[in-house]
Amino acid sequence: MKAILVDDEPLALLELQKAIKNEVSGMEVIAAYSNPEDVVAGVLAHRPDVVFLDIQMPEIDGLNLGKQIQSVVPGIEIVFVTGYDRYAVRAFELNALDYIMKPIDRDRFRQTVLRLKEKLSLKGAANVRETNSPFIRCFHQVQFQLPGMDAQTVKWRTSKAQELFAYLLHHRDRTISRGVLLELLWPDLEESKAAQQLYTTIYYIRQTLKKYGMDMISIQSGDWEAGYRLELGKVRVEAEKWENDLKQLGPLDPNTADAYEHVLNAYNGHYLEAYGYIWAEHERERFRLLWLHQMRNLGEFYERHGLPRKAIEVHLRIQRMLPDEEESYFSLMKLYDAAGESIGVEEQYLLLTTRLERDLETPVNTDIDNWYRSWKLVGQAT
Repeated sequence: MKAILVDDEPLALLELQKAIKNEVSGMEVIAAYSNPEDVVAGVLAHRPDVVFLDIQMPEIDGLNLGKQIQSVVPGIEIVFVTGYDRYAVRAFELNALDYIMKPIDRDRFRQTVLRLKEKLSLKGAANVRETNSPFIRCFHQVQFQLPGMDAQTVKWRTSKAQELFAYLLHHRDRTISRGVLLELLWPDLEESKAAQQLYTTIYYIRQTLKKYGMDMISIQSGDWEAGYRLELGKVRVEAEKWENDLKQLGPLDPNTADAYEHVLNAYNGHYLEAYGYIWAEHERERFRLLWLHQMRNLGEFYERHGLPRKAIEVHLRIQRMLPDEEESYFSLMKLYDAAGESIGVEEQYLLLTTRLERDLETPVNTDIDNWYRSWKLVGQAT
């Protein structure tokens, strides 16, 4: 177990360190802070299992600091240590693991440590299960990834087997009727021949799953009219995990910006984009817009906080992922202008006009064109 201690009183820090040393085996104090302004950066750097946090400090309310810590590292355990019992209810509203009083009572402290060990043991077991769970990647294309191995691009027996698996994965844990599948994949065949193709294709999928060590995935069938259902069991799906990770980040602020960037950078392709399936377009667009919205928020955040290079990196990534988004070119033009990099402005305008006028045969947005021409006139005047 790794612990960080926070108390504005150096003697209180020493007392807590002594209690841990004398009463706890297997816990390492990796950092101790008397200045609360250093804590969030320390938590990000060290990623401790638990933070022992004083509540009443002159520079900051420890409860508010606890909120910041939880937003930076979701799921981190916090034990509040204080000389005042009036904060107990508010502390537990933050889902704190425990609340102990100063001076620290040895028996009470042992109880806290026991609770901490039990909680971390349960978390560890859950993390092991997740780490040891097979993974299906579906950003850009379907790939299978077994625990401890690199992702493998799947070679399907036929294109129909590829699409049928993707469709069942898209509708996982739901039974898709035989009629829907026949109409989707073999609309021009008579029903008896299409039904035989469906039966054969399901067989191909099962063989492919077995070949790649993913035979824990089951394709359930009811009566012939009921159709098929893909059941994943403990297998995780990339798109689902990415969206859940994003939801757990909390508000975007200086303490969570790095975590936002980490999750958003994990979006490395659009949902099933390699195949262009029309039936996946709604979900593909939903993920695309969710990612774009959060990336724009991150870029604006960096601009507001005087970090233009970080903002430029964000918009360049948007541009690489979505080259038809005019707004990213315009944002980069303005950012390069603010940084005094005229070459960057010219380059972005050229990229935009080339992309739109030559490749897409559409004119540049009037507002962007007017901004650029005004910028050129100012430059020529000076």
